[in-house]
Amino acid sequence: MTAYIFAAKLILAAAVIGYASWLSDKKPVLAGFIVALPLVSILALLFSYIEHKDPQASITFAKSILFGVPISYLFFLPFLLADRLHLGFWQSYISGLLLLVVGYFVHRAIMIVIS
Repeated sequence: MTAYIFAAKLILAAAVIGYASWLSDKKPVLAGFIVALPLVSILALLFSYIEHKDPQASITFAKSILFGVPISYLFFLPFLLADRLHLGFWQSYISGLLLLVVGYFVHRAIMIVIS
């Protein structure tokens, strides 16, 4: 049974990502909105609960997502400031990834405090 659930998760995630990237050429605003939706969080919480049937783990998972979402915006900060800082795509992308590493440690500290 778990192999079927795993396959369903892969197909659903791939479909959402594939559709959004295809749509980004035709309707980039709509594609951006779809990607910004918490679809991954909603699906991951659902599948996690279905698989493990652990309400407390699901609640902790949801709290982690709640604090992780704003921290994940650090990735986009270099893109927002790219014109002002004269950054190209790769400089913005790598800077965003580095900021995510910093954000991970901030997230981890927050989760330790609230646990």
